[in-house]
Amino acid sequence: MRPARVLHERPRSLYLAAAEPRIPARKAAPFVTDQTTRLVLPSHIEAVADVAAAATDFVKNCGATEETAFGIEMAVREAVTNAMVHGNQEDEAKSVEVVFNCHGNELEVEVKDQGEGFDPAGIPDPTDPSNLMKTSGRGIFLMRTFMDDIQWIARPEGGTAVRMTKRFYILDFGFCVLNRKSAIKNQKSS
Repeated sequence: MRPARVLHERPRSLYLAAAEPRIPARKAAPFVTDQTTRLVLPSHIEAVADVAAAATDFVKNCGATEETAFGIEMAVREAVTNAMVHGNQEDEAKSVEVVFNCHGNELEVEVKDQGEGFDPAGIPDPTDPSNLMKTSGRGIFLMRTFMDDIQWIARPEGGTAVRMTKRFYILDFGFCVLNRKSAIKNQKSS
């Protein structure tokens, strides 16, 4: 099995200054901007654990909470598993590329495979009663649940890229992540 190749870049870091020097660095610097990590993985299902660990580390370096990091890791696991199993058909000659990018107030994850491509609209709804007992088919549902935006892009050179985005918001020197649904719900209840 080939190990994953990792390229980690931190071209520029931006930390927010705290008003009081005794505030712990975590509260004073809730996120790092302009950070990118690129992974190239073999199409072995065992490599999913490598990318999940890298995702967790990267997301925490961006300042995400444990809960948010868990959700993003889950979405990344599902996207990478889909790329390896369904996209590349676990063909060892094909690889999966994962790029993590933390910039401004958002995290973007892009997963690229070398498969034949697919139409996400053709995926059955896992919440439909006829699909509830199936052992697969929930990955895209989970990705949509944990991330704010998801796009599937047919690559001109072949394969599919899935681009997932999670937005971060900073309130009172604390780090908090809201997705669109909870932000809208909170606005309506105010």
